[in-house]
Amino acid sequence: MGILDIVPAGVIVGEDVRKLFKYAQEHNFAIPAMNCTSSSTVVACLEAARDAKSPVIIQVSQGGAAYFAGKGVDNKNQEASIKGAIAAAHFVRTIAPVYGIPVVMHTDHCAAKLLPWLDGMLDEDERYFKEHGYPLFSSHMIDLSEEPKEENIATTKKYLQRAAPMKQWLEMEIGITGGEEDGVNNEDVDNSLLYTQPEDIWDVQRELSEVSPYFSIAAAFGNVHGVYKPGNVKLQPELLGKHQAYVKEQLKTEDDKPVFLVFHGGSGSSKEEYQTAISFGTVKCNLDTDMQFAYLKGMRDYILEKKDYLMTQVGNPDGEDKPNKKYFDPRVWVREGL
Repeated sequence: MGILDIVPAGVIVGEDVRKLFKYAQEHNFAIPAMNCTSSSTVVACLEAARDAKSPVIIQVSQGGAAYFAGKGVDNKNQEASIKGAIAAAHFVRTIAPVYGIPVVMHTDHCAAKLLPWLDGMLDEDERYFKEHGYPLFSSHMIDLSEEPKEENIATTKKYLQRAAPMKQWLEMEIGITGGEEDGVNNEDVDNSLLYTQPEDIWDVQRELSEVSPYFSIAAAFGNVHGVYKPGNVKLQPELLGKHQAYVKEQLKTEDDKPVFLVFHGGSGSSKEEYQTAISFGTVKCNLDTDMQFAYLKGMRDYILEKKDYLMTQVGNPDGEDKPNKKYFDPRVWVREGL
């Protein structure tokens, strides 16, 4: 039985997202989640996932969503980020089915100061739900990890209550991911905050389960956004096993993986670190920095190789009257990044 026997191709929502994540746990894999900023980066991710015969999570951050709308759009009151995220979701919904794989349309880190962005997207989800019977986005992430734990859980619970009638997934973070991403800088946080405790996971699981089963937890185990020199990042994915065991004990369940866990700051991690995290129920792995560099590399290499054909519209090493359009056409060099 394959994944398409469990969930359909195209953007999935509600119970299908839960089925996908449970299938991933049972078959010991996680779904890659890539931050996209344009239609071409979306296509790159969808094409790679199709070729790998893998489900994929397409996600936009607040800054990435604003970029999707266009850097020339004023982001006062998060308008560009809201409209850009909505535009990205409609694009993904339209194009995903032709790639023949399940796709989760997700939004990334939403800190407390960015909650108006999440509010605007949920407004659109509710409007879309009234018309179609399901939300525009598969899921959202709320990241209040910098706030006190009680406030983090209470506010997250409030947003899950809003998402629950639509059976929409909500990802939350408890414990801080280090490094810097999208204007949020945690490079100098206390090291102890980079490691979530089992009791924290249980507090989240207990409170959110009262509202809906459609949520996941990004637990910190030394994660850092970006890629750093070996030895600078000390991941402890084995902590995730302790989280699962603690929650299992509290629930008195036979399920060894009662929590849907998320791996943030995955770029640059070793194969063994991924395998350990996945073995303990991680269902989503965020990949941003590695994907950005891979996207750049294809374009960079093309431009360096063809630079003598890209300096002018006419004239190249093959002759001073030779046209260069076939070299500088964006369909050529942007494709090199895919």
